Amino acid sequence: MAWHGVYRKYAMVSLILVAVLVVVIIMRTRGNNPSVTATIPVGTQPLGVEISPDGRQIYIANNGPDNVSVIDTFSNTVTATIPIGAQPWDVAVTPDGRHAYVTNIDNVSVIDTASNAVTATISVGIQPVGVAVTPDGRHAYIVDISSEAVSVIDTANNVLVATVHVGSGPLGVAVSPDGRRAYITNGESNNVSVIDTASTTVVATIRVETSPQGVAISPDGRYAYITNTSSNNVSVINTASGTVITAIPVGVAPLGLVVTSDGRHVYVANSGSNNVSIINTADGTVIATVPVGISPFHLAVTPDGRHTYTTNSESGNVSVIDNDTG
Repeated sequence: MAWHGVYRKYAMVSLILVAVLVVVIIMRTRGNNPSVTATIPVGTQPLGVEISPDGRQIYIANNGPDNVSVIDTFSNTVTATIPIGAQPWDVAVTPDGRHAYVTNIDNVSVIDTASNAVTATISVGIQPVGVAVTPDGRHAYIVDISSEAVSVIDTANNVLVATVHVGSGPLGVAVSPDGRRAYITNGESNNVSVIDTASTTVVATIRVETSPQGVAISPDGRYAYITNTSSNNVSVINTASGTVITAIPVGVAPLGLVVTSDGRHVYVANSGSNNVSIINTADGTVIATVPVGISPFHLAVTPDGRHTYTTNSESGNVSVIDNDTG
């Protein structure tokens, strides 16, 4: 009898351990599947998106109503709507979080983020689209698609200090973490112009695939990721050699993309398949695909890497993705 009691005791313990193990496996499996946890209505045709350095605010350029929505990341609600120039396209926030630069159809608006008011309007080239601010906050790089050029703004006094001619149909821009290079995607000439920021001259032109649009740089500056909209893939450029080392298939008509702060993942907005591809940068594979709204355009990741905000240009809203990828 004693032996049978001991056996039943250990059998029960074993069952409990198995049950705990099953629960752990299920929880980990669920954690490996990022998903949309909130959808935030904004203006019509939201395009550009940027997160403040402290992660507390999201700025959305609404191309339809000519304004910028400000989202509080704690409550995921719109707390302010800022009237802006006509047909805003993209937005970039300075490293100190004090100003946001917004490209409009014919100029650039500068927002004071403390008052949520436009404090300056800057004339640049024809039809500005992409915008990026250098890591030191001293310059803003504006892509002028119809001028086939990049305007460089001195942010201290908000004046145009240089114009750099690039390829045909330029769209996206990203500045390397050390601030030494700016990468411009040329959607019609199917290449990337590399600008030396010290001399404001093009020092390299890198061939990619068809209709490059979005560009993002890894935190260590070693790689540039380029969305090729008509090729349905992402080119990976080794920035040291200036060569494409691989192309990663993603969804249909990829546009914007962003690299997480730890460099482990790249999130890609696929406008044609209404989803976001998540790339593992270690092996260049897509590890998850997250359905979002209609025609996702661009993305931004919070500084802590926990959430990705995606503008859905035809849904008039923003999808919030929980980035729990295990």
